[in-house]
Amino acid sequence: MASRANKGVLPVYQHGDSGFSKAFEKLCRRRDEQDESTAKTVRKIVDDVRGEGDAKVFAYTKKFDGANLEILEVQRDEWDEACERVDGADRAALGKAAMRVREFHKKRIPSSWEMREEGGGFMGQRVRALKRVGVYVPGGKASYPSTVIMNTVPASVVEVPEIVMATPPEADGSIRDEVLMAARVAGVHRVFKMGGAQAIAALAYGTESVPKVDKIVGPGNAYVQAAKRIVFGEVAIDAEAGPTEVVVVADKSATAAWVAADLISQAEHEEDATAILITTVKATATRVNSAIEKQLKELERNEIARASFKKNGAIFVVKDMDQAMELANGYAPEHLVLASDSADALLKRVENAGTVFLGHYSPVAVGDYLAGPNHVLPTGGTARFFSPLGIDDFMKRTAFIRFEPPKLRELGADVIRLSQMEGFSGHGNSVELRLQKIRRARREREAAREAELEI
Repeated sequence: MASRANKGVLPVYQHGDSGFSKAFEKLCRRRDEQDESTAKTVRKIVDDVRGEGDAKVFAYTKKFDGANLEILEVQRDEWDEACERVDGADRAALGKAAMRVREFHKKRIPSSWEMREEGGGFMGQRVRALKRVGVYVPGGKASYPSTVIMNTVPASVVEVPEIVMATPPEADGSIRDEVLMAARVAGVHRVFKMGGAQAIAALAYGTESVPKVDKIVGPGNAYVQAAKRIVFGEVAIDAEAGPTEVVVVADKSATAAWVAADLISQAEHEEDATAILITTVKATATRVNSAIEKQLKELERNEIARASFKKNGAIFVVKDMDQAMELANGYAPEHLVLASDSADALLKRVENAGTVFLGHYSPVAVGDYLAGPNHVLPTGGTARFFSPLGIDDFMKRTAFIRFEPPKLRELGADVIRLSQMEGFSGHGNSVELRLQKIRRARREREAAREAELEI
């Protein structure tokens, strides 16, 4: 059972106590069932926009965002004026963030390649950027310029010809100045005032005003996520985004107040966020709980963070670092903080995590905003098989093959045998017909040489 003796914000589970494993396993099961009523509602919105285009986007924008628009796209002068209103220091911070994210993603851009084999084999891959991508940026109560930068810059780095952004307007029809400023420094080409499922549908199918894209990326609420699932196949989508999560692994070198701050920084996102501390020091659990309580009193989003801690927060006191890393890898967190003087050594033992934050001076916040690596990360345990958003998400590979007659003669019999194993005689015949011509041509050449020798 959890130890409540300290009456802390987070329940504490001690290794060896009953309930330790059960509590951890419960936190690991975080893939929610899809809400059928939400899916039904979203399906109607998507079908409406697909069938009636702009008219339905306008109608749903008025219904859900309270904005009565006459035009969906942000005009150039409106965009320019918004950027001018952004404070100079804020502009500089956004520019620095975009620059650092850009430099990180430029390090390894995949390139086309080819290879030639003796006998006339020629093959390889052509790598090119997608033609047009859509970036969805949530609106509502908060503003997310960092989301604009993280989702857009990788596409800009590989020179996607057209990057289209969609974000919900305010009731007066405006887009927040800092969001438009972020769009400019990140490389967005066009911005549309639309949110929710209707925005996803417009990007996926196109309307009179909105161009059809090849891929949609970006976070959103349950309606946005449901819409992305519906349109997948018509367009590509990024990995499904779930609630944010952090696991902090702390040893005796960790500072309790800093650990508490890292946990709070993710808990304040939303009520469904997860914040977990795994520590080898029992006293650290008490100190971190006390620090959380103290810091929450000064937090603007106090109620959200408390709700998150109550629903998905916990402290696990483990016997040693081996067990700590085993639990961390089992949870496969979006953010993993290694609050230890031995963080570099522990990094070698990390198997599943979106981004790892090493040592005592690398809070999650630096990754959220401007360190360089992308903050669009796998959630819900998908770090076991998904990766952070990057340039690969905005590129496609096309393979090519050319066999000359000698190469087909060398490998053709094996192709025929493999096709026979699978019962696809037509596959084998497509090779055999060509081999017959190759053999015929070879016999004709041999006959011609023999005739020359007889002369």
